[in-house]
Amino acid sequence: MVATSPTQESLFSAQDGQRLAGGFLTIAQTLALAELGNLVLDASSLLISAGVRLGVANRFYPGVVIEAAPGAVVTIGRGNTFWPGAVITVRAGTVTIGNDNQFGPGGFTASLDEAGAISIGSRCRCRDGASLFRGSVLGDGAQVLGPIQVQDCFLAAGGSFAEPAPDARGGVLKGVGRARHLTIGRGQVIEGSGRFDPADVKPQSFHHPSARAGS
Repeated sequence: MVATSPTQESLFSAQDGQRLAGGFLTIAQTLALAELGNLVLDASSLLISAGVRLGVANRFYPGVVIEAAPGAVVTIGRGNTFWPGAVITVRAGTVTIGNDNQFGPGGFTASLDEAGAISIGSRCRCRDGASLFRGSVLGDGAQVLGPIQVQDCFLAAGGSFAEPAPDARGGVLKGVGRARHLTIGRGQVIEGSGRFDPADVKPQSFHHPSARAGS
């Protein structure tokens, strides 16, 4: 163990006081998450509320925030990767995250300010500024790619982005803008710019002609 000076100890104590006041784990408690097999790359820049239900083998890069207000529920499975800038804030309601998901790189937000739910399955990918709000349901393998604000949307389950057959993958939203009240089926994608129109839904193989040709 690296020895700390009285000045460092005083600084850590002050930081912990602020963390506890905000309902977050102390730096030592954050480091202790590694005992569950989680990888904590920078405990001083990782903020996790004390009430978060956290599984094993998750990877946390610097600058991640997972905040759950009293009475809110955040449950995270195993094997998830939270890239720098991933932020989950829950004032009320429930956020449920499965296993082996990728949140980032490029930023990710999940936010609930009122009663409701966000549900994310397993092997999903949300990156490059993707934002999920109340009523977002991502089945296994679903993807949100780009700075898209998603609310009350259902993305069906399927294979992950690594699935060789694009039309067997989970539903995908890609582009930029706001997506509201949409259902994206297995193997389907909507690419939007500003708005996302259900009339624009396409098979994912449309964007992967080589895979389509090889099928």
